Amino acid sequence: MTTTGEAHTDHVTGLTSGQVAERVARGEVNEVGERTSRSIGEIVRANVLTRFNAILGALFVLVMTTGSVADGLFGIILVLNSAIGITQEYLAKRKLDRLALLHAPTTRVVRDGRAADIPTREVVLDDLIELRAGDEVPADGVLLTSEGLELGEANLTGESDPVHHPAGDEILSGTSVVAGSGRYHAKAVGRDAYVNRIAAEATRFTRTRSEIQSSINTLLRYITWIIAVALPLQIWSQWSVLGEQGWQSVVLRSAAGVVGLVPEGLVLLTSVAFLLAAVSLTRDQVLVQQLPAVEGLARVDVVCLDKTGTLTVGEIAFEDARPVRGADAEEVRCALGALADDPNVNGTLAAVGAALQPPGWRRTAAVPFTSDRKWSAACFEDHETWALGAPEVLLAEDDPLRDEVAVLARKGRRVVLLARSSEHLEEPVLPADLTPAALVTLTEQIRPDARETLDYFEEEGVAVKIISGDNPQTVAAVAREVGLDPGEPVDARTLGDDPEQLREVLARATVFGRVSPEQKRAFVHALQADGHVVAMTGDGVNDALALKDADIGVAMGNGAQATKAVAELVLLDGRFAHLPKVLAEGRRVIGNVERVANLFVAKNAMSLLAILAAAFAALPFPFLPRHLTLVSTLTIGTPAFFLALGPNRRRYLPGFLGRILRFAVPAGTIAGLAVIASYVLSGRRYGVPPEEFSARCEIVRPGATVDLACIQPSTGATITLLVVFFWILVVLARPLRWWKAVLIGTMALLALLAFVLPVANAFFGFHAPGALVWQSLGIGCVGAALVEVVHRWALHWRRGSTGGPA
Repeated sequence: MTTTGEAHTDHVTGLTSGQVAERVARGEVNEVGERTSRSIGEIVRANVLTRFNAILGALFVLVMTTGSVADGLFGIILVLNSAIGITQEYLAKRKLDRLALLHAPTTRVVRDGRAADIPTREVVLDDLIELRAGDEVPADGVLLTSEGLELGEANLTGESDPVHHPAGDEILSGTSVVAGSGRYHAKAVGRDAYVNRIAAEATRFTRTRSEIQSSINTLLRYITWIIAVALPLQIWSQWSVLGEQGWQSVVLRSAAGVVGLVPEGLVLLTSVAFLLAAVSLTRDQVLVQQLPAVEGLARVDVVCLDKTGTLTVGEIAFEDARPVRGADAEEVRCALGALADDPNVNGTLAAVGAALQPPGWRRTAAVPFTSDRKWSAACFEDHETWALGAPEVLLAEDDPLRDEVAVLARKGRRVVLLARSSEHLEEPVLPADLTPAALVTLTEQIRPDARETLDYFEEEGVAVKIISGDNPQTVAAVAREVGLDPGEPVDARTLGDDPEQLREVLARATVFGRVSPEQKRAFVHALQADGHVVAMTGDGVNDALALKDADIGVAMGNGAQATKAVAELVLLDGRFAHLPKVLAEGRRVIGNVERVANLFVAKNAMSLLAILAAAFAALPFPFLPRHLTLVSTLTIGTPAFFLALGPNRRRYLPGFLGRILRFAVPAGTIAGLAVIASYVLSGRRYGVPPEEFSARCEIVRPGATVDLACIQPSTGATITLLVVFFWILVVLARPLRWWKAVLIGTMALLALLAFVLPVANAFFGFHAPGALVWQSLGIGCVGAALVEVVHRWALHWRRGSTGGPA
């Protein structure tokens, strides 16, 4: 793409359709190749080309070379896991991509003499672009016209104050319009635009921290190192014990141990849980722009809310304009109508304009409203200068009108002051001779579900801070209407920059008024410094920086594009009442992934202990791969899939990985010890003693005639392992519900059929005399009892460390 236009375009009519088509054909478009989700190829690679799939794939090939097809069953499970992961992610990708496309950022361009909103990615070189308050600047260029245009450039320069840009100024992509309007030609688009050349943070996500994903990654790193050490140990020990039987026996027993160390479905179930949660939320009009945000909101303990558009419907209505200091009522209404006669009005003037007709006054100069200034003004030919803004800013400190404003604010009215001046506006500075002309009151409608939503957060232990640019008394009145105790509302203009002071004030106060955009950002930093996980909601461009720095940024669907671009969650219909559903969905994901991770890690711990015991005691590994495939499928893989997607209302607690290791490692160790005890006792009492195994027993193949005594030790060990792991499953599935009982009961029945059906019995190579069964069940029950003890100890430790319920 080039960075200079090849043809002059009209400053009024813009490009023609033919010129646009030429530029699209040359690739001079604003597309930079960024995607909201992975491509199909990336999805396939992510689900197939993993280090654990590589390990299992290599083992599968080795097992197949032995001729024991039954022991390659884990290869089928491997393929099914990958297929399920690819299918689920692809279906979720389609839904999320369609929704993201529907709500993609747009840019207003002029083509063929007509203005139209188009997707930002379809902007082409030399397009005539219109900018209005709340827009992101989509491409670089030079301003042709400027009506008080001010850009927020903090993402590029770090400067928090908006910068005024007159016609002729160069403006850069990655900035956002804080106030005013303007037109310019796009002179650098796509990868040639400034923001893309420097990879600025303005268009790059700050990845949401995921405790689950970081913990799972840490866990997988540990397991990889364990496999690297255990694999040669397993091969050496099995060669020492079974070398006389040939390499096939060594491969099968070694493969069984390593297969047990691989958490083959853990990553799949974690990804599927996140994806399906995101898809589920789309049904509630919540667009998840980063999957970990689902989990992130569940970890939030402080939610910062704006009043307008969150607690209130957001559509303010003009109520009255009461003249003061002898001002003429008709002139006041004309001045208000004239100020509102502007295509780039803020919410207040839009409400005024909906109620009052413009008088036809000719505007000669203007200062647009910004959240920092908290006022706007305009000069009119033959009608002086008029300003409208916050009374606290426009009135003198000792003006008695301040008392009247306070009375109206305590009643929940939104109050702004109309003032006049004989001075002409030259710069965005208030005239010195401002004279109050009228108190203008506006009303807001409380959202009907606001009280219920805030009650939910209180029940869940999530603190709420109301942070608004309005009068503190007005904000407090709204807070009281929705059931919050506002205490003493804080006027943010009285706060300094000291972080310690902010932390102290935020700890004791709930309602803050007259908060500037930079203060919102400082509030987020102060809360985070105090150890809180912070969610910030917002809709205006002034909220963008605070949303970006919060742990979770939540934007309203009707908000500014600059705000939606940096948010992790977008409430498409603007209803704050959806947040409890997001929080519940996040808690469900965290709780369920913790459950299934316990199952996988317990299996890994059991296999590691069995490998070590077999090596140091010179024993054959107790299982063939088919045995562990049976146990894994019935007590881990299949139940984990359903548990990962089931309901879970447990509150979030920090320490995800620690809790898993605290239960799963001891439980897996108990299972491993029970397996070794059962294997040795079964061999000595009912089968072949371990020291004679190599000489008397060969590879067990389905349908082959074998010495039944050779298969009884593994049969006994499998029964014991099933008992212990079914109890681990029962413990982790609590509290039991009817569907969990049906699930566990079905898995237990299938396990029983593997021993009693002749075809299954022959396939798995089981033989269990009655005495052996009772012995194995007894050892398994002892192991299950010890698992229960470990579980109760883990619960007690959790209660003690958190000071609350487990």
